[in-house]
Amino acid sequence: MNDLAKLANIAEILGAIIVIGGLFFAVMQMRQIRQQRRDLAAIELFRSFGSPQFTDAYKSILKLPDGLSAAEIKKGFPQQDDCAMLICTTMENIGVMTFQRIVPFLLVNNLLGGTTIILWRRLGPWVSDLRVEIENPGAFEWFQWLAEKFEEYDELMPLPAYEMYKDWKPKRLTNED
Repeated sequence: MNDLAKLANIAEILGAIIVIGGLFFAVMQMRQIRQQRRDLAAIELFRSFGSPQFTDAYKSILKLPDGLSAAEIKKGFPQQDDCAMLICTTMENIGVMTFQRIVPFLLVNNLLGGTTIILWRRLGPWVSDLRVEIENPGAFEWFQWLAEKFEEYDELMPLPAYEMYKDWKPKRLTNED
């Protein structure tokens, strides 16, 4: 009987260890899945930002001076109206993904921070006019939010990356683990 009690105790201990190990493994898997999701979202973000349509729209909007109204853009630069819509829609999606922490803020800032600020300066008045026109004060709200957050963060990083990280070195020089 004593041997049977010892075996029962050992079985309970082993069961507890297996449960704890299973929980630890599940937590590790969840973290890995979350990281993979962020990595895939970052790749998709880069793809959307690097598409030929976005690149053409970006180049077109960069040619505009800051502060043009929607009416001025439609009158003087009619093709830029479509470009503005493409950029705003893309940046809106990026803003939502950043806010929801689907993609990390720092990654988005490193890819698009300065660009987002410039685009918002060019398109902010266009968005304001559009909000009045369609009677929706929330139109492209996440684009505006993203630009404002990048402006706040930009103040914390007074130097461009090529100066701030000029002494950066890779951790290793091969792709092998």
